[in-house]
Amino acid sequence: MKIVLLSGSKVGSKTRTAMDYTLKIVQEKYPDAESTLLDLADFDVVFSDGRNYMDYEGDTKYVTETLMAADAIIIGTPTFQASIPATLKNIFDLLPVNAFRDKVVSMLVTAGSPKHYLMVEQQLKPILAYMKAHIVPTYVFIEEKDFNRKEIVNDDVHFRMERLVEDTVMLVEAYVGIREKKDAEYGF
Repeated sequence: MKIVLLSGSKVGSKTRTAMDYTLKIVQEKYPDAESTLLDLADFDVVFSDGRNYMDYEGDTKYVTETLMAADAIIIGTPTFQASIPATLKNIFDLLPVNAFRDKVVSMLVTAGSPKHYLMVEQQLKPILAYMKAHIVPTYVFIEEKDFNRKEIVNDDVHFRMERLVEDTVMLVEAYVGIREKKDAEYGF
């Protein structure tokens, strides 16, 4: 199983901190899974110009191909101006419309206000559904008050992150089983 964690911003530290914790959970609980953390701050991704994702070069090609090869994607994003960052939207624009077909996608969101949870419901989930993702229904929402000196200090957040990883892996396994059963019906 290939799990890609995508930290969807070039600025700030909270989302990266949360994604580092999440990566640690994935590696400890599922050591056989191939896990990769893509932090957009570490890559020079060009703006989408409508080409096929395979026609790009360099970091853009690496990031898009890594996402396309994943079985599960855990997206970490901050909330900027009550929306997703442009860097994350650009990733969605670089990929084909069916990019997340047969992929499980879960979300982890950092925000300065509890009111920003609506961004996930009204913006991120519809984009992922349009791109044919199997969306983990629950997500982890982390507020400013849950951080102190680049550490997550709320134990409940740690518990929710563990549960998110478990739910993501279990959903991948469930869909694999469903596809295998469906394929067996054809008998060839």
